[in-house]
Amino acid sequence: MEKKNLNEMSFLDHLEELRWLLVRSTIAIIIMATITFFFSDYIFDVIIFGPTNANFITYRFFCDLSHQLGFAESICVTDMPFIIQNTDMEGQVTMLVWTCITAGFILAFPYILWEVWKFISPALYQTEKKHAKLFIFVSSLLFFMGVLFGYFVIVPMSVNFFATFKVSEVIKNEFNIQSYVGMIKTSVIACGLFFELPIIIYFLTKLGLVTASFLRKYRKYAVVIVLIVAAIVTPPDVVSQVIVSIPMLLIYEASIIISAIVIKNKNKKDEQLS
Repeated sequence: MEKKNLNEMSFLDHLEELRWLLVRSTIAIIIMATITFFFSDYIFDVIIFGPTNANFITYRFFCDLSHQLGFAESICVTDMPFIIQNTDMEGQVTMLVWTCITAGFILAFPYILWEVWKFISPALYQTEKKHAKLFIFVSSLLFFMGVLFGYFVIVPMSVNFFATFKVSEVIKNEFNIQSYVGMIKTSVIACGLFFELPIIIYFLTKLGLVTASFLRKYRKYAVVIVLIVAAIVTPPDVVSQVIVSIPMLLIYEASIIISAIVIKNKNKKDEQLS
């Protein structure tokens, strides 16, 4: 079917385009999920349950860092005092399916971005349409950086915190598999999407919904939120909180800069047309 011009498309035409975007994206996720199914043993044993091992790379890094900073063994992880159990008859089957779907979404993300770009590109200027490859590359890079940040920083710190937190010595930590894997999926996907903030701010600024001054005005609130999140998911030491906070604050500052650049370019175009 021949694609209609944006000005000729009705509301129902836009809905039809959106429907096919969702259909093609879903198919891509299913394909990637099917591929990851054949690597499910590695995904669970090495990736998902990796942070439950005291020798996980993140724990070793923080332990070495504590020695270099003269903190001795203060942030070294030597034991994970908890077990992971399954209490539902179909729990492990359901967990396998949804884990593969989540992995499929992560791997198919660049293609999903390409579909999103095709959907929004008719509303962009011709010069902006030429930046499709750059958009896909930068957006995918930010997303994967966020996923890695979530997995190697947020997840192990969260696992360590909840594994060692106790309100009483009488209580033993026996985490349900759905709760454990759900925490990993939420942390990884949330970080991946949060790292997309500069891209989101770019388009919101183009639409006139956000300005750099607005972001600067609420910067202090963003800093407080980031510090609270860092304090929750990290051990009670300054080094860990700083390591978690800095990338998130840099992403926010990058969003402010991008918004300012977009507004500056827009003002230049307006001056040239006037």
